[in-house]
Amino acid sequence: MGRLVTLMTSQWADLDMEAMCKLAKEMGYEGLEIACQGKHLDVKRAATDMDYVLEIKELLKKYGLECQAISAHVIGQCVGDYNDPRLNNFAPADLKDKPEEIRKWGIEYMKYSAQAAKNLGAYVVTGFTGSPIWKYLYSFPQTTEEMIENGFQEIYDLWSPILDVFKENNIKFALEVHPGEIAFDYYSTERLLEVFSSRPEFGLNFDPSHLIWQGVTPHVYLKDFIDRVYHVHMKDAAVTLDGRSGLLGSHIDFGDLRRGWNFRSLGHGDVNFEEIIRVLNAYDYQGPLSVEWEDSGMDRIAGATEACEFVKKVDFPASDIKFDEAIAN
Repeated sequence: MGRLVTLMTSQWADLDMEAMCKLAKEMGYEGLEIACQGKHLDVKRAATDMDYVLEIKELLKKYGLECQAISAHVIGQCVGDYNDPRLNNFAPADLKDKPEEIRKWGIEYMKYSAQAAKNLGAYVVTGFTGSPIWKYLYSFPQTTEEMIENGFQEIYDLWSPILDVFKENNIKFALEVHPGEIAFDYYSTERLLEVFSSRPEFGLNFDPSHLIWQGVTPHVYLKDFIDRVYHVHMKDAAVTLDGRSGLLGSHIDFGDLRRGWNFRSLGHGDVNFEEIIRVLNAYDYQGPLSVEWEDSGMDRIAGATEACEFVKKVDFPASDIKFDEAIAN
């Protein structure tokens, strides 16, 4: 029996929850990583209303699905980012263009996410932190070390009260290392985990698709940070540099073939998933393998169905013997 294969529901938040459950089961999934957005999970209600929680649990049971993780990506982004008009897409409409109120909302609702996860019987909340220093990615105009240090400290200060609630509820927070976050590659992850070294409730949601196009080898990253990997996304990407395109994307939307890289359905990109499974086996990771399906060039039902099959095939079990034991004298 392989690890639980789940579907992250953010990209399907246009469907109501029962339609999501029914479709996920039809596509072969064994569980959901339920998004706290769209039509899926009202995180405040899930934190405070056990009748609502029971409704969700019964719906999952009806379709034979489990929930070991919930996703609070868009909420968490509102904590670490500030005064970005794009956050209007994430926060409630009545907070439009009110950055202080959006941040307060993000902090409050991230606390709710820990309580909601506990009530649902999940063990982890995946998500983003946001970043006050992402705008400094390219160090011009000149960026001082003090500016970077202050950015990491700001994230620590903003997230510590949130993590207190996670600790109280025995829930892990798993940051999806990702462009736009305080940690977006290998060394920014290393630095962030040093900042949060005293907070074991803070860890990582490993997603290889955000590493491969940056030139970071996913299974090497996974091995080095495995002790803080609390959840795993199965997601692929392909680098297609052609002499014109660049890795920074040229302000061209995802899916456009002029881009230097794009997310791809599992097995259609450059990620070596066999090496990832070997690392997970070596370190006995027993959490879900959660498909975050994103491919602008493929039908999502066909793609997510194929992706589920791909994960079940690639998730080979670890050996419980030495291969040459049978020939020992």
